[in-house]
Amino acid sequence: MTQPQHSAYLVIGGGIGGLTVALALARDGHDVRVLERAPEFSEVGAGLQVGPNASRVLDRLGVLDDVARDAFFPRRLVLRDAVTAEPITALETAETFRERFGYRYFVTHRADLHQAVMTACLASGRVELLASKHVTAVTPRDGGALVACADGSIYDTDALVAADGLHSLTRDLLIADGPPLDCGYVAYRGTVPIEAVTADGGLREPDAMVIWVGPSLHLVQYPVRRGELCNQVATFDTRRYTADADDIGRQLDNAFTGTCAEVARGVGLIDRSRRWSMVDREPVGGWTRGHIALVGDAAHPMLQYLAQGACQAIEDSVALADSVTAHPGDTAAAFKAYEALRAPRAARVQTTARTWGDILHIDGVGASMRAALLAQRPADDFAPVDWLYGHDAARTTTQLEHAR
Repeated sequence: MTQPQHSAYLVIGGGIGGLTVALALARDGHDVRVLERAPEFSEVGAGLQVGPNASRVLDRLGVLDDVARDAFFPRRLVLRDAVTAEPITALETAETFRERFGYRYFVTHRADLHQAVMTACLASGRVELLASKHVTAVTPRDGGALVACADGSIYDTDALVAADGLHSLTRDLLIADGPPLDCGYVAYRGTVPIEAVTADGGLREPDAMVIWVGPSLHLVQYPVRRGELCNQVATFDTRRYTADADDIGRQLDNAFTGTCAEVARGVGLIDRSRRWSMVDREPVGGWTRGHIALVGDAAHPMLQYLAQGACQAIEDSVALADSVTAHPGDTAAAFKAYEALRAPRAARVQTTARTWGDILHIDGVGASMRAALLAQRPADDFAPVDWLYGHDAARTTTQLEHAR
């Protein structure tokens, strides 16, 4: 029988959430082992938006400069009508934004952020990264947990952190809420050379991140990798196109028929080989039990309309590490305090993301009312996003004492 290998802290999942929590624990002096199912530690996807709430954490972890080195800093986030191309509203994200929140809004390639955090984990000397570790069973025990992998290896840990994503095996052990909720929307993602989008005036605002919105659809465009690439995300409601269910490329074309020239050009460049379903879950408690805790999508999967999935996982990392520091020698109490701190915050982001999706995709009179109302707000009105970007997930005695 294989002898279990012992770990003080064991993390399941080597994505952004798993690596940031490993780095946060390592920065506080803990040894961490990370198990990743894939043959190598890498990230699938393209662009990633990073708000100040996540930048604060990355700065504290000492990786912000590395993450932002090849990032793109838009001067504005712009909402435009996908059919008429008319502007609806904008949010300034340059100096006045920095003055308000302490950090600029930036966009980067998901792989760049992942690489920066992974490099920091390895450099810490406290994080061991193990690939090709498909976790098949998690068994709680007094004072810890046992984790079994498909290759026959077994790990015994005093504290288990599950960052194993949307279909978390560990979540199924803690929370009986069934499969994720599919909202019917899908997203096509990918990057193209910036020249392909800007040719003949195809990218109207090259220094901005633009969200083109229309009935049951939207297209997001922004530069990444020092402005050399353009990241695009085309999203639409598949429930309108059941007749084309066997031809997903045709669904995409049909959904964006009638949009303006800039949107049509962008959609025409998108890779059709893969698409992602838009799913989330109802906000629930129960992320922790004894010496087991969930982070990131395993705890609070959310729709992408606030671009906060990775940012919330990053917030989790320091909240959990700080709770461990505040409860020395009592992992169960630390994990409980972590959930008390994070659950209300994550729930608000989850539910607001759903609402924002409804606002983006509204049609008819609702769309006209949206345009009329949003036209009245100045671009430097940050009040609607203060709660989101002004949040500081880093250590505060008041927060931790309240969570006890």
